[in-house]
Amino acid sequence: MGQQEKYLITIVGPTAIGKTATSIALGSFFNSEIISADARQFYKEMRIGTAVPSPSELDIVPHHFIHHISIERDYSVGDYEMDAIQVIENKFKQKDKLFLVGGSGLYIDAVLKGLDDFPVIAPKIREELQKVFLESGISTLQKKLQQLDPGYYEVVDKNNAHRLIRALEVCIGSGKPYSSFLKKKSKKRDFNILKIGLKADRKLLYERINNRVDLMMEAGLLNEAKVLYDRRHLNALQTVGYKELFSFLNEEISLEKAIEEIKKNSRRYAKRQLTWMRKDTEIKWFEYDEDVNNIIKHIKLKTS
Repeated sequence: MGQQEKYLITIVGPTAIGKTATSIALGSFFNSEIISADARQFYKEMRIGTAVPSPSELDIVPHHFIHHISIERDYSVGDYEMDAIQVIENKFKQKDKLFLVGGSGLYIDAVLKGLDDFPVIAPKIREELQKVFLESGISTLQKKLQQLDPGYYEVVDKNNAHRLIRALEVCIGSGKPYSSFLKKKSKKRDFNILKIGLKADRKLLYERINNRVDLMMEAGLLNEAKVLYDRRHLNALQTVGYKELFSFLNEEISLEKAIEEIKKNSRRYAKRQLTWMRKDTEIKWFEYDEDVNNIIKHIKLKTS
């Protein structure tokens, strides 16, 4: 693969900013394909709550890693890295440009930089932590991580039990903080990387998030949650939009409160995404409603 000829163009931005529409317009113009890096969109049973592209959008530009696995499968970021790099290498045999699109920082970094080298941990540690989570709830995991790795505790998604358990099993199994294993050096990829970010005023972004949640509810998110309720313990379902509705179905909170919590937790998620993205000085930022022709001009300039 000629390194100067191949470009992986990465489109990032917070949830509800409009990455799907922009990436489809760009992918269509450049006769390209889209590699999804949105971990929530991998699972075929989770349609409404993950805002996957519509069938008509998927027809315009070929997409990869949208609804390709079941929530029953334990699919790690390491699995995704291997699968995504394989698809990218194959597609670069026919294409000069591909688009990596998503808001999941860990998954984007896995493709662009490679994963960190973590020690092998005995499976029984994870089993014990999962038991703690089921019996004592997420707050016990949060307190434990704050104690063992305060640095990582500050940046982790504190409502994601899967991430908390992963960090804790490394802390306990290795006797060292999880953050001490985070990558200091990137893998060298055999393609060029161009990063584009979409942004909006925070007030406008939060309005877009709130509106999207209302549209998801109108589209039948509650019914989707009811169908998935019996499998609510699975890692894939420990996510915004589903766990709040499971609390409603458990009669712990009202439906109105559940919807309010989905909006609040989605806004918090967007805030964490922005914190991760702002650290990356290589991202060229455009307004969410930027004329796509201006983004096309930027891509042409940087890849010619």
